[in-house]
Amino acid sequence: MTQQDTPTTATPETQAEAAPQEAAAAPEQASSREDELVAEVTVLKDQLLRAVAETENVRRRLEQQAEDRGKYAVAGFAKDMLQVADNLRRALESIPAEARENDTMAHKLAEGVELTERVMLSAFERYNIKKIEALGHRFDPHQHQAMMEVEDVNQPSGMVVLEMQPGYVISDRLLRPAMVGVSKGGPKPTAENTAGLDTSA
Repeated sequence: MTQQDTPTTATPETQAEAAPQEAAAAPEQASSREDELVAEVTVLKDQLLRAVAETENVRRRLEQQAEDRGKYAVAGFAKDMLQVADNLRRALESIPAEARENDTMAHKLAEGVELTERVMLSAFERYNIKKIEALGHRFDPHQHQAMMEVEDVNQPSGMVVLEMQPGYVISDRLLRPAMVGVSKGGPKPTAENTAGLDTSA
């Protein structure tokens, strides 16, 4: 056997020298592993918080959709019924006051139409469908549709002075804007010159 093939046997002296080095490396390895675990926990915690937040957002979105469905489920039907309400009002306005006073049939017909209109408006109220109050209010482009300007120096500019077709809302959503005439030529609306007028939109 050659000298190179001779196995090296650790002596007590070399073992004694290696022991302190291994002991010093052990805490470093433990600290590195601890850092890895802390980083992994931080990542998992962040992922968990994101998942919880996303779940909460989905829950709120579904709740809002369910609430909207409850509020606005009849919106399409209500829009169609507005035309019926318009026609009832036109029918009443087409009956001359003299005919209502002197003609029994005309009087009874008007009463029947008025009753039908009241029942319909009552049904609207039950479903939170409300008429937009336009006359005497300041023009609001979110609720009113201006069809013309009306010269009226006695009214502040920008006030609704004529209503050609009533508008309606369902809850807080616009069903149909009120078609209106808006004053021009008068002074601009101020707290002073709108006193006594309801200028809320």
